[in-house]
Amino acid sequence: LEQGQEPIVLEELPLDDTATFQLLQDCKTTAVFQLESGGIKDQINNLQPDSLNEIIALVALYRPGPLESGMVGDYVERKHGRSIVSYPHDDLEPILKPTYGVILYQEQVMQIAQVLAGYSLGDADILRRAMGKKKASEMAKQRLVFVDGASKRGVSDELANYIFDQMETFAGYGFNKSHSAAYALIAYQTAWLKAHYPAAFMAAVLSADMDTTDKIASLIRECRLMGLNVLPPDINQSSYAFKMVDEHSISYGLGAIKGIGNAAIDSIVEERAANGRYTGLDDFCNRMDLKKANKRAMETLVRSGSMDILDPDHNRARLLHDLPRCMHAAEQTQRDQEAGQTDLFGSLQPSSISKSGEPSDVKPWHELQKLEAEKESLGLY
Repeated sequence: LEQGQEPIVLEELPLDDTATFQLLQDCKTTAVFQLESGGIKDQINNLQPDSLNEIIALVALYRPGPLESGMVGDYVERKHGRSIVSYPHDDLEPILKPTYGVILYQEQVMQIAQVLAGYSLGDADILRRAMGKKKASEMAKQRLVFVDGASKRGVSDELANYIFDQMETFAGYGFNKSHSAAYALIAYQTAWLKAHYPAAFMAAVLSADMDTTDKIASLIRECRLMGLNVLPPDINQSSYAFKMVDEHSISYGLGAIKGIGNAAIDSIVEERAANGRYTGLDDFCNRMDLKKANKRAMETLVRSGSMDILDPDHNRARLLHDLPRCMHAAEQTQRDQEAGQTDLFGSLQPSSISKSGEPSDVKPWHELQKLEAEKESLGLY
């Protein structure tokens, strides 16, 4: 959040936000809770949801039973007016109108039993459970109760049996609407965040999946499609997690680099915060706690491109070549300091430790070597 901006209260988001529904209808739902698989994107494209109720329905519909039964197709065709919406009895219209006449939720089964056959709420729940278990003897008992109750309300036995058959069929596929609504609300909230704060949202999502390289690669592709620039890892800019730099840029999280421990990353970030940017390889090595950032970790930082900023030509081959010499000099200096020894100028200016040598004349890697090293350290190019 920008300075002075009030924190976002997710529970207070408007549930009819145009930008959010446009994002959904465009199927840009990668990283949106419950709505990111290829299959559900196809259903979003077919349905074109334009209300929270339709996201609730979408979550309930996208399961094997409804998909195989044809319920999804019926719902979509009726929603878009390509099929007629009808109700088996006029009294059922208020119950089934939100789902275009399709019995989608377990709660609808219970409501139908209450309205049409006079069930109590408790008895309706027993009916729902019996239908879900498909126990023949129990279903036969329930059918008699349902038809008798419906008959007392002027419904013919034939129609009551037809409605019971419909309830029984759909009860096997029906989803608990209260569960679906909870999922749908979180789906809407994440879609809203992606629509309004894309860089911050994607930085958070990338950070949540830092340990899964395939997921990181997929999310970086998504960032590019969104017009966001994921900057390469950089010891002078990156933190442990991925972080929004501005509305169009995200800094790479050092924690996503393979083989770099938390202690090393904390040391890099804390030292930079305390004493400023790193100005060269000698400066970096001298300022690092080399007990936390060992040679292997330092080499990985070079291979990943995180230390490019320390070389005027971004020459990773030279950085890797000079690293042992710089680390050796820094280790000697740190041992001397621990032993209470300082050089002539150390007591006056401890940060200006003399350089261990000028950068070597080393031929840069060719592009393939750079890519191979990135793949090895980052898991992606």
